[in-house]
Amino acid sequence: MTGNTALMRNPSHRGLPPVPGAQPDDGTTHERRAADAEMARVLRTEPARMALDSSGAGIAHWKHDPLHDVVEPMSHHVIMAYNGVMQRMERRSGKSVAIGTFRPGVVIIIPEGSSSRWDIPKPVDVVQLYLPNATLKRVADEAGTDKPADLLERTAHPDPITSRLLLSAADALGGNGALDTLFRHQLTDLLATRLLVAHTGSPTTLQPTMGGLSPKVLLRAIERLRSDSDADVSLDALASDAGLSRFHFCRAFKESTGLSPHAWLRQHRLEQAMNMLRDSDESVVSIAAALGYSSQTAFAAAFKKLMGETPSDWRRRMR
Repeated sequence: MTGNTALMRNPSHRGLPPVPGAQPDDGTTHERRAADAEMARVLRTEPARMALDSSGAGIAHWKHDPLHDVVEPMSHHVIMAYNGVMQRMERRSGKSVAIGTFRPGVVIIIPEGSSSRWDIPKPVDVVQLYLPNATLKRVADEAGTDKPADLLERTAHPDPITSRLLLSAADALGGNGALDTLFRHQLTDLLATRLLVAHTGSPTTLQPTMGGLSPKVLLRAIERLRSDSDADVSLDALASDAGLSRFHFCRAFKESTGLSPHAWLRQHRLEQAMNMLRDSDESVVSIAAALGYSSQTAFAAAFKKLMGETPSDWRRRMR
């Protein structure tokens, strides 16, 4: 984690994108770029925030200038939620032309491997999800559907549910490795589920999950969430330990506790923070580090978002 502009950086590109007119390297001419690398190339800037896995899957927040260029085929599905000023735009895919209006509440979908020219006349504020097709297929399998998970191309398509979920990611990642990763994986699976329901050629109807975790499995999950090891609290580890898919584990855990795994862990870390602030003389910097935050600033911002005041102010009031 570095400062306030990057939640986690593991992008496929290095530094700024190439200058206008530059030709791609020979090794990439016939290969699909990772989504973050292609977006950096075409937008010619750095993201305001980015959180990626080693696969290139993740979330990025971009604020960029007007765009008049071709987005080349990528190795991820790209789903965008628009958060800028209302404006008309044009998207060309082959002989097909789509003219739409960018405004809050709409989504844009670029399926893996597709290419299109974009003409956007004004600056853009957008949050993007980079989704591997393997993740979409996994969630489809876990949801019990045998229908093909072929995403539709969408241009300024009204979908306030997907838009709200994706825009929430821009501010929800708060500088804590375990919390941020758990949130990102949980949100990715939730968005993949939403895409299967609303944005494929064969929309999926998901059956509601009945019942929660058994007391023994729930206790084991809570013990993992209370662990000091970030690896122990990953969504994969939690689901595997429960003998469930990620999709079904999240639903069953919320059925049992009323909270998602991320929300439960966030509440637990908040309680730890309050106990340490009230009952010890450790500095706020030390408490932030002990709880896994990248900086005192990140910890203070996360604490204030939940409690309405800074850790220092809360400590003074409680003593």
